[in-house]
Amino acid sequence: MSRILLSGGSGRLGTELRALLPDVAAPDENEMDITDPGSIRAAMDRYDPAIFVHAAAYTDVSGAEINRKACWKVNVEGTRNVARACTERDVLLVHISTDYVFEGKTGNYREDDPLGPPMNYYALSKLVAEELARFVPRHLVIRTSFRPREWPYPTAFTDVYTSQDYVDRIAPDIALAIENVESIPYDTLHIAGVRTSVFELARRRKPDVRPGSKHDVRLKLPDDVSMDTSRWQTLKSKLIGLTAPKR
Repeated sequence: MSRILLSGGSGRLGTELRALLPDVAAPDENEMDITDPGSIRAAMDRYDPAIFVHAAAYTDVSGAEINRKACWKVNVEGTRNVARACTERDVLLVHISTDYVFEGKTGNYREDDPLGPPMNYYALSKLVAEELARFVPRHLVIRTSFRPREWPYPTAFTDVYTSQDYVDRIAPDIALAIENVESIPYDTLHIAGVRTSVFELARRRKPDVRPGSKHDVRLKLPDDVSMDTSRWQTLKSKLIGLTAPKR
């Protein structure tokens, strides 16, 4: 038995979480294919988790415009399968969502702000996935946004604002929330960094990155999907106090 079952364990966030969570099982896609309901049920039988962390997703934003069927199958149908399995077994679902569920016109979005309309197909798929996750009686939706440990591109947008941070900085906070999920009094949390342009974020770890514009690409991108994280910051200080070792 594992207390936590993790989908997407080989992904960017999943890899970090596996190192941070001692009581986690992260079967690969061959063992637990989220697009196959029977595969999920078999994994549930094998690991008997109390918590399911759903981090698997199709995350190629530009690729989603071309491969819509694949994106929908993973993000929507996969989440529906996970949600059904968690509901059947009364397993608490932690669903990893994204800032792209917001339109991205104003920024500084709070957890209870209206969602959509989606700016692109990836955003649509994640918005629908989040709503499916909410059908699970016991759930926590974590909206987040992160980059790999190193900035991978020669340029970065100066005209897109975000609360993204690097995955090694975001993952410890998400792990803290997962470890304490049963005592969290919310069903939605924004766990992210401070508002910044994508260019300034890139410069933190790639000083020679060149400025670029979202108008240089054909994909429709939001202006500002930064998220208000005050709810998480207040909660985080309490959780750290609860988990700090007693002297």
